[in-house]
Amino acid sequence: METRSRWMLVWLLFVGGAISYLDRAALSITAPLITKELHLDPAQLGIVFSSFFVGYALFCFVGGYAADRFGPKLVLTVSMLVWSVFCGLTAATVGIASLLIVRVIFGMGEGPFCANINKLISNWFPRAQQASAIGIANSGQSLGAALAGPVVGFIAVSAGWRESFVVIASVGALWVVAWLMLARDKPEIAPDVAVAAPVDLQNGAASRSMSPLREYLLRPAILATAFAFFGYAYILYFFLSWFPTYLTMAHHLSIQKMAVVSVIPWAVGATGLIFGGVVSDVLFRRTGRAIFARKVVLITSLGAGAICIAITGSVTDLTGAVTLMAIAVFFMYASYNTYFAIVLDTVEKERVGAVGGFIHLIANLAGIVAPALTGFLVQWSGNFKSAFLLTGIIAALGAILVAVCVRAPKRQIQFEPGIA
Repeated sequence: METRSRWMLVWLLFVGGAISYLDRAALSITAPLITKELHLDPAQLGIVFSSFFVGYALFCFVGGYAADRFGPKLVLTVSMLVWSVFCGLTAATVGIASLLIVRVIFGMGEGPFCANINKLISNWFPRAQQASAIGIANSGQSLGAALAGPVVGFIAVSAGWRESFVVIASVGALWVVAWLMLARDKPEIAPDVAVAAPVDLQNGAASRSMSPLREYLLRPAILATAFAFFGYAYILYFFLSWFPTYLTMAHHLSIQKMAVVSVIPWAVGATGLIFGGVVSDVLFRRTGRAIFARKVVLITSLGAGAICIAITGSVTDLTGAVTLMAIAVFFMYASYNTYFAIVLDTVEKERVGAVGGFIHLIANLAGIVAPALTGFLVQWSGNFKSAFLLTGIIAALGAILVAVCVRAPKRQIQFEPGIA
C-alpha cells in the first residue's frame, strides 16, 4: 500500500510540475504578441522575464524552510493557489509596471515547488530510489513546457494572448483539489526501515544533534553544487525565456511555426530528466558509492550540455540550431536529479527542505541574470552568438567546481549494491 501511495504522489508531482512550466512558459510563447501590444523593446522584455525570478529565487529558500516547519502538503497547496491566481492576472496587465508586479508575485508562488518535491521524496523513498523518483517527478516540468508551445500558441492566436493565461491558470485550481484529497506529508512507515539501515548516520538523529543551518549552507560541497545548479539554471532560463523569440528573430518563424518547433527540445528534455535519474541510481546500486554516482552523471551531462549550447549560437540553419539545442536540453535535464540527490545523500532529513531550498535559491538567481543579460547582449550585438557562448561557459564552470569540491561525507549510511 505504501509503495502504491509513494508512486501516486510522484505522479501528482509530475502533473504539478507540468502545470508549473505550462504557466511559466506561457509568457515566452506569447512574448511577440505582448511586446507588440505593450510596446516593449528587447531589453525591457528581458527585465520582464527576469522579474519572475526575483520572487521565485527568494521563495525557493522560504518554501524549503517552510516545508521543514509546516509540512510539504500545506506549502504546496498555498503555492499552487498563489501562482495560479497570478498567472491568470497576467491577462489584466496594461503595461510594463503591472506586468512586473504580477510576474514577481507569480514567481513567489512557484518558488517553493521544487524544494517541496525534494522534501516529499526524502520522506517517502529509500535512498537508492531517490534520484529516479526526483527525475520522474520533475520530468513533468519539461512536458509542461513542451505543451506550452502548441497549447498557448493555439489559444493566443485563436482567442488572444490574455485569454490564454486565464485558461491555463484554471488548471492549477483543479490540481489543488486532487492534491488535498490524495497527498500526505509522510508514509506510516519510514522508507529507510524497509532497507534495514541499523543506525541512520545520514540523518544523524540517532547519533548526534544537528548542526546549525548556516554550517550546512557554507560547506564547499553545497556551495559547489549550488553554483553548478546555477549553471544548469542559466541554460534553462536562457532557453525558457529567449528560445521562442530567438526562433522568430533569428530564423523568422511565425508564431504558429515557432510554437510547434519549440516543442522539440522540451520533449527531448523530458526523456533526459528520467534517464539521468535512472542512470544515477543504477550506478549507486552497483557501486554502493552515492556521491560518485551523482558526480558522474552531473559532470558528464552538464559538461555536454554546455558544449552543445555554446556551439548553437554559431549555427545558421534552423535544423542544426534546433538539433543542438535539443541535445543541450537533454543533457541539461539529465543532470537535474543529481543536485538534489547530493543534498539527500549528505544532509539530515530535518534540514533537507532548507538546504535544498538554498541551492535552488542560488540556482534561480540565474533566472534574474540570464533573461535580462541576454536581452542587453542581443540589443547591443544584434544577434544571439555571445548569449549562447556565455551560457555554455557558465555551465562548464559549474561542472568543473563539482568535480573539484564535492566529496563523499566521512560518515554516511553504507548501502550494499542492489538494495532497494
